[in-house]
Amino acid sequence: MSRDERDTASLLELDAMSTEMNLRKNVENELDWNPSVDVTNVGVALKDGIVTLTGHVPSYWEKTSAERAVKKVAGVKGIANELEVRLLGSNKRDDTDIAADAVHALEANSSVPKARIKVIVKNGYLKLEGDVDWHFQKNAAARAVQFLRGVNGVTNDIKIVPKTTPSDIKAKIAKAFERRAQLDANALSVIVEGGNVTINGKVHTWAERNEAINAIWDAPGVSHVIDHLQVKS
Repeated sequence: MSRDERDTASLLELDAMSTEMNLRKNVENELDWNPSVDVTNVGVALKDGIVTLTGHVPSYWEKTSAERAVKKVAGVKGIANELEVRLLGSNKRDDTDIAADAVHALEANSSVPKARIKVIVKNGYLKLEGDVDWHFQKNAAARAVQFLRGVNGVTNDIKIVPKTTPSDIKAKIAKAFERRAQLDANALSVIVEGGNVTINGKVHTWAERNEAINAIWDAPGVSHVIDHLQVKS
């Protein structure tokens, strides 16, 4: 390698390091800006656009809030949320009490189908099982229980039962992409097999990626999304 080539390589490496440092600072500032997250014990590591969150927070809600905050930052390509939930003494509860509160929360939520969701709690970790017709119902069930005191984590194993054909699903997704000004429909493609949808293509930001994924989930009959989107840096 010539001297000029070595100098160019060094400049590119320095530029990449500067970009990573700026991105990490933006992530830290976004977390600090978010009133839902106590960043005192939260660490941020960054490599190749992938953010890793480490440390601990006092509730599951704060863990998910931290992840949502990071997703808003331009340049973030992926997130590894390794935050540990450490409940304070007053928030530690018996699994039976948590399960009872979860059942009541689900019953009180008009978006959750009655008598179709089962709750399992072990050591503060809550699992949802059953089936629904729409993705928004599955999300509503998770949201109904994630704020409950004493919850360390939520696993949403609720199944979505498809009621439409793959061709109908694909057509509705294509129309949804066209309606959203934030998306370049020509840069995206989907493959539908049963209720499973695989999306391919490139987007400019994590927010644009979320917009595409949300558009897919809004289509009736979608039970699983396989995300092969690439976020351009």
